[in-house]
Amino acid sequence: MKFGRMDIHVVSDGTWRLDGGSLFGQVPKTLWERMAKPDGKNRVRLGLNCLLIQSPEGNVLIETGVGKKIDERRKDNFAIDGGKLINNLRAVGLKANDIDHVVLTHLHFDHAGGCTKFNRRREPVPTFPRARYYVQQASWEDACHPTERGRASYEPADFRPLLDKGRLELLTKEKEIIPGVWAKPTGGHCNGHQMVLITGSSRKVAYLGDIMPTPYHVPLPYITAYDQHPEQTLDYKRAVLKEAAESQWLVVFSHGFDVHAGYIERQDGRYSIKPVNLAVSE
Repeated sequence: MKFGRMDIHVVSDGTWRLDGGSLFGQVPKTLWERMAKPDGKNRVRLGLNCLLIQSPEGNVLIETGVGKKIDERRKDNFAIDGGKLINNLRAVGLKANDIDHVVLTHLHFDHAGGCTKFNRRREPVPTFPRARYYVQQASWEDACHPTERGRASYEPADFRPLLDKGRLELLTKEKEIIPGVWAKPTGGHCNGHQMVLITGSSRKVAYLGDIMPTPYHVPLPYITAYDQHPEQTLDYKRAVLKEAAESQWLVVFSHGFDVHAGYIERQDGRYSIKPVNLAVSE
């Protein structure tokens, strides 16, 4: 997709499956299974969608998927078919060394797993050796000192080497990564969660991370059970959906499977998604 002076691509790291009850929180299965049919273990298939922004000012990657360090137990629990990001970047003509900036909405393993890889000595090292990695400091603190409830969502090998190698920048507020690409704190899903807003044209593109991970989560009450602060998520969703509908933002879903992106529409007080076909490297 051409967007002003930028080219934007959805680049997949693969797919995984998540328990439907966890994915939809308080929404009963009798409602959500009409949209998302679960497998025999009650898991819904999801995408691992990263966003690549190519600009004269540099190449920006938003999220890194699960990567290739996943252990067999986690791979089986979540039916993970991932680790495809690097190959799919090659499909759009880029190598790992070509990435200048990596923006992470937060540090859960399904978003930050591809930040690092194992070297020949089985040591985790940054996957994108030239890149600067950006995450909110509150998200970093949450990942380094998780509660019992959140511990399973983090893997220190995904993010600790970024600090050790001097590739990490901790943010405390919004930041313009390159001209027209903004990291903006949202909270809600976890402490320090952030979204990415892309400007520089008459319209905007929003990557909302896990504030609204799939098209199924456009209705306001649809919030995952993983959210640390669901009421905060609800407030942010309400504000961002209103602006997205009024200003015709293109929204990209971090975990959309059949639908990766679309425009938000409002009719009779309810929000819905008008899907957009973006070329996806899979």
